[in-house]
Amino acid sequence: MQVLSDRVAYLKGLAEGLNVGEESKEGRLIGAIIEALGDMAKALAELTEKHSELDEYVESIDEDLAELEEALLDEEDGGGEDEDDDEDEDEDDDGYDGLIEYDCPHCGHTIYFDAETFDMQQDNDCPNCGKPIFSPEEGGANPEPKG
Repeated sequence: MQVLSDRVAYLKGLAEGLNVGEESKEGRLIGAIIEALGDMAKALAELTEKHSELDEYVESIDEDLAELEEALLDEEDGGGEDEDDDEDEDEDDDGYDGLIEYDCPHCGHTIYFDAETFDMQQDNDCPNCGKPIFSPEEGGANPEPKG
């Protein structure tokens, strides 16, 4: 941004050296243009500085978030497991990830329920059509995992 400010200063000096003054219409116009360019150069320099500060702040937030994500993932994984154990668990897994997949009988929208926290006693409405997924006629039939 310093280059832009330097160029505006050069134009100002050039106009003064050529005796472009306030006495002519053209001189006032050129003076006003150079002054506006100077104001724009200052505003752009301030904007660039604020952008740099914001960029540093966002990078700091990103680093903090990455640390937080890593801490949460370590906590969810049980902390001390190594990657080989995770791979063995994935190989033993038969595709069932604890989710119950169920198709809405009204609109056919596929809904996933967490098998551990699923409660048939509460109202379970389809997020797509808003109608009850399990009608009283079904007697609260438990959905079966499809995967």
